[in-house]
Amino acid sequence: MPQDALAPEVRQLIDMMTATFPQVGTQVADAAEARRILAAAPKSPAPPIPVADVQDRTIPGPAGELPVRIYRPAGSEASAALPVVVFLHGGGWALCGLDSHDGTCRAFANATGAVFVSVDYRLAPETRFPGAAEDAYAAYLWAREHAAAIGGDPARIAIAGDSAGGNLAAAVCLMARDRGTAQPTFQLLVYPVLDHRRGTDSYRDNAEGYFLTATHMSWYWEQYIGPDGDPAHPYASPGTAPDLAGLAPAFVVAAALDPLRDEGAAYAVRLAEAGVPAAYGVYDGMFHGAIGMGALVPAAATAFADATEALRKGLA
Repeated sequence: MPQDALAPEVRQLIDMMTATFPQVGTQVADAAEARRILAAAPKSPAPPIPVADVQDRTIPGPAGELPVRIYRPAGSEASAALPVVVFLHGGGWALCGLDSHDGTCRAFANATGAVFVSVDYRLAPETRFPGAAEDAYAAYLWAREHAAAIGGDPARIAIAGDSAGGNLAAAVCLMARDRGTAQPTFQLLVYPVLDHRRGTDSYRDNAEGYFLTATHMSWYWEQYIGPDGDPAHPYASPGTAPDLAGLAPAFVVAAALDPLRDEGAAYAVRLAEAGVPAAYGVYDGMFHGAIGMGALVPAAATAFADATEALRKGLA
């Protein structure tokens, strides 16, 4: 889609987000500085979306206590055993956290009727690959073991994430298969990072101008993998895993105006070819990061509705 074909209000939103976001890989090289810039950015004045209950706590992780935030959806009976979704936030493995994705988790919990467990995994470059993936896997194991204690159904545990969180969600499924753990009931991958090679048409088509840039992605990979890591490891680049058989059923959201568009769609196709029930949608007019912006980006509203429907059906 040519930039001038975007609705003016969507173009204005992209430009506003770009202006307040740290320009990592060019003007900003240090992750701590990028986090300071993000923390100082204006926050939405809208009140939080009401849910039935929110609890901050810690769970055992591979390197000590791992913070999580647990959401129970609005209107749910306190005694009901609800499906559980372990959610992994985006931010290029280096940015964001529980607060940045609080609204996303609240909206998804209410729309799906599931308990959401948002995971504050360790960030890069302070903790490089596979630290975040191991944290995500530990959170998944904890949710399986303790579902009943948080009002969840241990037979219905899904994994979900956006962007780098989608990468971690996909990695958890591979790790579970390889380590002999039960698969999640479902995996929801929202514009996931899946391939370190960054050579697709969408990387060329959407290299800049739509909030997330190809330069940003290069910087994110550098933070996560570091100078000595292996970006081609399947748990770092699930899209390069040689075998995708035996993984959880999946739905992949791909934003048309996103460098990551093609690798998300390709992953869903490969899952299906490996015998995994998998579907995807490519949403015209949607850019990276817009899943919670349906009031301003019509395509994002459609993507959110499709994602929640897929997750509800997958957990039924």
